[in-house]
Amino acid sequence: MSSWSERRVVVTGIGCASSLGSDATTLWNNIVAGQCGIDRISAFDVSAYDCQIAAEVRGFDPVPAFPSPKEIRRTDRFTHFGVFAGWGALKDSGLDLEKTNRDEVGVFIGSGIGGLYTTEEQHKILLEKGPGRISPFMIPMLILNMASGLFSLYYKLRGPNFATCSACATATHALGEAWATIKRGDASVMFAGGTEATIVPLGIGGFGAMRAMSTRNDEPKKSSRPFDRDRDGFVMGEGAAVLVLEELEHAKRRGARIYCEVVGYGNTADASHMTAPDPEGEGAGRAMKMALRHAQLRPDQVDYINCHATSTPVGDVCETKMIKNVFGDHSRVLAASSTKGATGHMLGAAGAIEMAICCKAVEAQVAPPTLNLDNPDPTCDLNFVPHTAQERKIDVFANNSFGFGGHNAILIGRRFTG
Repeated sequence: MSSWSERRVVVTGIGCASSLGSDATTLWNNIVAGQCGIDRISAFDVSAYDCQIAAEVRGFDPVPAFPSPKEIRRTDRFTHFGVFAGWGALKDSGLDLEKTNRDEVGVFIGSGIGGLYTTEEQHKILLEKGPGRISPFMIPMLILNMASGLFSLYYKLRGPNFATCSACATATHALGEAWATIKRGDASVMFAGGTEATIVPLGIGGFGAMRAMSTRNDEPKKSSRPFDRDRDGFVMGEGAAVLVLEELEHAKRRGARIYCEVVGYGNTADASHMTAPDPEGEGAGRAMKMALRHAQLRPDQVDYINCHATSTPVGDVCETKMIKNVFGDHSRVLAASSTKGATGHMLGAAGAIEMAICCKAVEAQVAPPTLNLDNPDPTCDLNFVPHTAQERKIDVFANNSFGFGGHNAILIGRRFTG
């Protein structure tokens, strides 16, 4: 078996469920066209809530990805999204499971919160009808590992399997750990990503109580404003994305299409604050340097960064400082954008949907735009690709994700050239 340094990992499939499309091509086309998936919440009455907007996945149909309607009834919406995205990634990859050793195929699909809909619904039943009426499926419906577990069950994938949970860094950690799993020879193929479904009263109410979300309810399409002077908080999104990561020689033998090569992964902690990032972005900077070291790349070789920037007053500034500190003068040359103005902040799924966008950016040689960047914050003064996508060389990209608890996760990918 080849050594860690010799084993290369590529992306060969993308699946997703999002407010801007439930396949990678539709998602990408809407992103580069400047479309926004944020609108007033339709799932429940929001008249009593400070934040009344979100990026919902409307008209979603999980049926094609599940073995039976009964399985859908026994699972939470976050699992529906995760299994659907995995199914889409499998289709997109062209992987024939009948010709694949399923002992070497693993699944890491994480979630930041898990089955919040089920938690809320079953707690209501407990209070109104008593413990005897709680569903026997409540626990397997709400635990956040179930998307990963059930996807492996439905498709008989017997390789490494677990679910990451690190708030908004969840999906990037899942992808990074999948990369490391293949690198060390414990799997040939990994389905990895994240899923989230928190647009429920408890979710909107909880984040609203933190004063973390935008209250620009009268202008939903303009509410998420990364790096803008007038930003007032993030806008919640829901959905999932799963990518197929594959050992290069395995992918070549079956003639797979390759989106890009994953070459670096950084994973650090701020150890600074429960919910706020390190003021100078120091922990995130160490994660970026770790990812660059794994990739054996210099900072000046990075062409594009998909920023975590969620449109919060503090977070966007900290990330800008980190980019300046790590990349120096090159920070003025590279392109960096946040696509959360389009998709909303998908929490535990954010890193995966943004990795999917990065893969398409390399394919198209286009940097996707940051929406609503009308009045840039003077401290956020880099090329954040305002309003309109930019055609430019993208050979190397970085994908940033940071989560409550001080979690930092960064992936580096590059255009595959053989």
